[in-house]
Amino acid sequence: MMRRVELRAGARDTFPLLLGAAPFGLIFGALAGPSGVPAPAALAMSALVFAGSSQFIALSLLGAGAGVGLVVFTTLIVNLRHALYAATLLPHVEDLPLRWRIPLAFWLTDETFAVVQARYAAHDGAGPHQHWYYLGSCLAMYGNWLAWTAAGVWMGHASPDLQHWGLEFAMAATFTGIVAPMLRNRPMLGAALAASATALMARALPYKLGLLLAAFAGIVAGVWLEERAAARSEVAR
Repeated sequence: MMRRVELRAGARDTFPLLLGAAPFGLIFGALAGPSGVPAPAALAMSALVFAGSSQFIALSLLGAGAGVGLVVFTTLIVNLRHALYAATLLPHVEDLPLRWRIPLAFWLTDETFAVVQARYAAHDGAGPHQHWYYLGSCLAMYGNWLAWTAAGVWMGHASPDLQHWGLEFAMAATFTGIVAPMLRNRPMLGAALAASATALMARALPYKLGLLLAAFAGIVAGVWLEERAAARSEVAR
């Protein structure tokens, strides 16, 4: 009984973020064809990669004629943030068997991390069925992404100008809602500001290199500010 309660709760708490991800999946499906990716390949990418930002970058790079090596390297860098997500959630799932940890790791997204981390923080990770909450969030996001990708592929044929409707704003608003509550100290705020400024200044660079520079700038700024805070704490002692 508690398993189903936790499963439904995870899906329910993720629902507001599903609305933000829906236009993103729709646009991805619509852009796949014009980028030279057949419909079955687009659906397979969503099913087997399941990483929205990386999928968009891959489409852009493939459309620009980039090589496979650059596509793999760029998407790897963009997805490195998931290693940080996994490290944060590890204390809550490390005792689970592999049959749980492997799919939960695959299904981990920005939205699910935000929802699950908030739940674990509020309940101190207590409860033998907390991983069912995690699973509920994962399944909700995964099913939502697959469904809207399929809808986008279909609508892309019916409405070729779908990508010009401005639907991507919904995903930007969703990410803002995810990130903003986490900016609780100077290192986090500094990292966000450095990454944002770099992304704006480098947005004209080819092959989405601006994203790589933005990620690097954010990491450098965050680490530097954390080291400064630690040094000040040591001096104060």
